[in-house]
Amino acid sequence: MDSLGLFLAASRKRSGLTLRDVEAQSGISNAYLSQLENGKVAEPSPTILHKLCTFYKSSYATALRLAGYPVPGASDANPQGLHALSRLGPTSDEEAALVEYLQFLRARKAKKIQ
Repeated sequence: MDSLGLFLAASRKRSGLTLRDVEAQSGISNAYLSQLENGKVAEPSPTILHKLCTFYKSSYATALRLAGYPVPGASDANPQGLHALSRLGPTSDEEAALVEYLQFLRARKAKKIQ
């Protein structure tokens, strides 16, 4: 399973929804959702990703990046180091909090070194 699939599955599960629940509420077939979560869809539409991320309250930028689409204003190097965390499906608020905490830890470590 690819990272996008893990991200979408984690986002759906975090929302407490089944594939059928999402189908009923979003109009996206559960078969297609299953294919997305299992990495069988190579390039899902940004429109579908946006609809799902809005529905799951997940980061659309993360979904685009994981699907291989360019994300405006984001570097390819992912300076925040959130590739592994993106599989958990953090929201943009959670990502911002994690980045802030990592910056705090790095600043504290830099102080100890000096």
